[in-house]
Amino acid sequence: MSDAAVTDLVERARAWIAADPDPSTRAELEALIEAGGLEELADRMDGTLRFGTAGLRGAVEAGSNRMNRASVIRAAKGLADVLTSRWGGPPPGPVVLGGDARLSSPIFIADTAAVLAAAGLEVRFWEAPVPTPLVAYAVRALGGCAGVAVTASHNPPEDNGYKVYDSNGAQIIPPMDADIAAAIDRVGGARGVPRAEGALEGRLPAVRPIGDRVLEGYRRSIAGLRVPGAGDPGLRIVYTPLHGVGLRHVSDALSRAGYEDLHPVSEQAAPDGRFPTVRFPNPEEPGAMDLALARADSVGADLVLANDPDADRLAAAVPGAGGWTVLTGNQVGALLADYILSHYRGGARPLIIDTIVSSPMTALIGEAYGARHETTLTGFKWIANAALDIERAGEAVFVFGYEEALGYSIGGAVRDKDGISAALVFADLAAECRREGRNPADRLSDLYRRFGLWVSIQKSIRRPGPAGMEAVGAAIDRLGERPPRTLGGTEVVSAEDYRTDAAERPRWLGEAALIVLALEGGSRVLVRPSGTEPKLKIYVDSRAAVPEGADLRTLEQSLVRQAEQAASDLAGYLGLDG
Repeated sequence: MSDAAVTDLVERARAWIAADPDPSTRAELEALIEAGGLEELADRMDGTLRFGTAGLRGAVEAGSNRMNRASVIRAAKGLADVLTSRWGGPPPGPVVLGGDARLSSPIFIADTAAVLAAAGLEVRFWEAPVPTPLVAYAVRALGGCAGVAVTASHNPPEDNGYKVYDSNGAQIIPPMDADIAAAIDRVGGARGVPRAEGALEGRLPAVRPIGDRVLEGYRRSIAGLRVPGAGDPGLRIVYTPLHGVGLRHVSDALSRAGYEDLHPVSEQAAPDGRFPTVRFPNPEEPGAMDLALARADSVGADLVLANDPDADRLAAAVPGAGGWTVLTGNQVGALLADYILSHYRGGARPLIIDTIVSSPMTALIGEAYGARHETTLTGFKWIANAALDIERAGEAVFVFGYEEALGYSIGGAVRDKDGISAALVFADLAAECRREGRNPADRLSDLYRRFGLWVSIQKSIRRPGPAGMEAVGAAIDRLGERPPRTLGGTEVVSAEDYRTDAAERPRWLGEAALIVLALEGGSRVLVRPSGTEPKLKIYVDSRAAVPEGADLRTLEQSLVRQAEQAASDLAGYLGLDG
């Protein structure tokens, strides 16, 4: 780093320090300067943490490119400015605030309330840590103009985030996300942003806690999603919230539904933002559910359920001949779609929605039941808004949406993924299987025999640095111009480039750096760059019909090998396999 670059870096760091209202992060950044930690300092000051498609997320540390009080104060001011501009003054409804049990969440919520109140906005807040779905629900229940959930979901303990909802209870979409980002850029230093003193201490009439009425409304709402007569008091369930906020709400939902044999994982039951028993609090990660599976063995459970720390995702495990099987997000999605549609008795046509990187199997299930099926870009913001568009047009009624990363929304009670209602309905599904002398794995096998066996894999190719980003972009360009003829020994029958012709697609399938290759026989390969890292992501969904008497395990292993070969072939074709 040149002397001029060092001088510029230190000047920017000192300017950030001067505008930071938090003495702890000011001291943290000063210590980096004094120690000469230029590489770390450069990373901390590498621009400003960007307000992305749903908000902010990053490590909680000092610096402009990190989550901290200064970043949150500036984000809250940007949100307040956009809302005030939208309504031509203070909005008619409150901004709803809530957060999970991460260590920094309370102060970030307090700072947000203080900024919003000083800007003349009404605020309603959850006093205790709550699941993210409750924030989304409360926006609609209270007639809110927006909502903020302070959470990093299933990220490591050092992270936190800032997730924004629009007045419709769904995550914000363009152009609001860009409007807020631009408004944040116009905000000066955080220390100069007005904040109301003691905003959460009952001093201000416009800032009030959310009462039990809203929570009870949520509980009634998700109870209404159940099939009449569903449930089984004898179903033995092991549950873990992974040190998050789910236990109180999941245990209440299951208890009200008549499930009397619930066994929480005691070591992970209490909210704890340090996540002491897991390296990474994501139920998809290897080892994250080990304590739950051990508990299930010890009590002879029928079902294991797990939420991530803010309880918007659900994982499930079921017993089998070889021990416990942790179901993938696509498998849970297929089971829930089949269960919900098999019991649907509404007059209007049912609507199910999944994201483009989720398994195509759900579309086949929907078709078999006469449901309308739609696919969106990744993210529940698009699932929710697609459902709203289609329902407003009177074309169908939304009953289920999912994404492969363990996110599920049932019946529109919450316009975002909700791991609590999903846990309740999946328990009902397992109870139905138990009454039939089976379990969800048996039902999944039936679906495979009916709709074909599907396996899904992902391959990520990292190319660090600016040159890496260029290489990833160039690879996408080459693929769009000239797709391969075969992958994994299977012919490529078509290619769709989502960077073009967005005007011909619905808004939930707009322009995106994504190319989809359809393979003969129904399999497919999707390729897209990561939005945050110099990395190319390859998704492969392989399908095979299941012959009479075929062993599903053997066929699955063969499909996995085929999918891995297709991903490897594509990496080689793009010159990114080295």
